Amino acid sequence: MIVYIHVPFCRTRCNYCAFHSTPLGRGVEAAASPLVRDYADTLLLELAHWADRYGGADVQTIFWGGGTPSLLPPRIVGIVLERLAKYFTLSSKVEVSLEANPESLRDTSRAAQYLSVGVNRCSIGIQSLDETTLRVLGRTHRAKDSLHAVYVAREAGFVNINVDLMWGLPGQSVRNWLQTLKDVTRMAPEHISAYGLTLESGTALELDCTEGRVTLPPERDQSIMFTEGAAFLESCGYMHYEISNFARMGFQCRHNRWYWEGMNYLGLGPSATSTIQGRRWTNPAGQKAWDEKMRHGQLDDNIEYLTPTTHLLEMLMLRLRTTRGLRIKVWRELTGRDFLRDNQKMVQALHENGLIHIRHGRLRLTRNGMLVSNAILSNLFERTQEVLELPPPTAGEQRRLSQKPAALQPVRYPTV
Repeated sequence: MIVYIHVPFCRTRCNYCAFHSTPLGRGVEAAASPLVRDYADTLLLELAHWADRYGGADVQTIFWGGGTPSLLPPRIVGIVLERLAKYFTLSSKVEVSLEANPESLRDTSRAAQYLSVGVNRCSIGIQSLDETTLRVLGRTHRAKDSLHAVYVAREAGFVNINVDLMWGLPGQSVRNWLQTLKDVTRMAPEHISAYGLTLESGTALELDCTEGRVTLPPERDQSIMFTEGAAFLESCGYMHYEISNFARMGFQCRHNRWYWEGMNYLGLGPSATSTIQGRRWTNPAGQKAWDEKMRHGQLDDNIEYLTPTTHLLEMLMLRLRTTRGLRIKVWRELTGRDFLRDNQKMVQALHENGLIHIRHGRLRLTRNGMLVSNAILSNLFERTQEVLELPPPTAGEQRRLSQKPAALQPVRYPTV
């Protein structure tokens, strides 16, 4: 099992963000906030609740996402990790990731404190090294804060550092993007996540684009950013192992990999989703509603039982996001069908256009195929339902398949 903990607090809301978060304001210390204290109390109650049902289960990874988890005092993070170790069986090599905004690591002792309480992977949300772009995104840090944050994390003793970046941003050129990658590789993080911007409905950035205050790069430039950026990172020793993720040997994010492989995951905190043994449920987004459901023991009263349609289509979607791809033998074992024969014409067309390749019993998207993965998956979904005579996805399933994977750090799909 893997565990995701959603921390719903930020200093301010970024202009592109649609994730659930509660802005605390720039002058508010999280340690003194009643909201944060209430959150910690309810989180510990939720942990105890699930311990009664799944206590003793093996836990491979723990991921603190948000929001801005690095706003939480290290003491609270340590208490929660101690409770997890008490209630569950943590792997001897458990990966514990914590997302951090650069400005929250200005205090040089803070990174060391997180490391001392059990965090062993630090994920720093740099997004951009261009000051103008940072302001457009609504980020509260400056480029120099990003350089300082990576330095501080390394000096504290972190040997597994991830850097989050975004491409396809307003006003960004191919040259700007490639220069950002060069600057980041000089920081020598073990892992780099590079997400294509998705304009989320209802965000300030979507409104700015709609009303013409900012413009996104042309689709051709975005395609080049993705392909040339990926090629550059691989030339620097970062293996491209998933659409948006690159890692040095031995530093792939195990939390995300287990998720893509379909492992059970337990989501804690407001808006977190869990999927365990074919059942899925999502916590209320608001802290008050989450707290009330917790205290009434109703956290899983909205259980969705995954249908064969959902299971197969999600497996197809998640496996084809990775460079490992879909193992054709596994598909045959699950369905009794030959994937290549059932999709012969489509597979042939995709192969001839350089969008997939098949090797060692696996079907993988090429880099160009990743650029149009949404279109490819949509066609494969339709064909799979037809061949296997599966009922069409329900409204809830359709919503699920079109959303970002839950229980993960933000994952943004290429839109070009």
